[in-house]
Amino acid sequence: MTVADMNRLEQAARVSMSGFQDPDASASPSPHPWHPLLRFAAVALVAAMVLIAASQLA
Repeated sequence: MTVADMNRLEQAARVSMSGFQDPDASASPSPHPWHPLLRFAAVALVAAMVLIAASQLA
């Protein structure tokens, strides 16, 4: 698969997920602010996974 094929697939995915998007538009999408509780849950989940992995290695 060439880089051009990958670029076409990426563009097709963007169009199918968000409708038509101007290719000349800004490359970086605007960041969506996370809800603080969601952010805490994500950090807690990662911390729990690290602790479980550490206990398995010990």
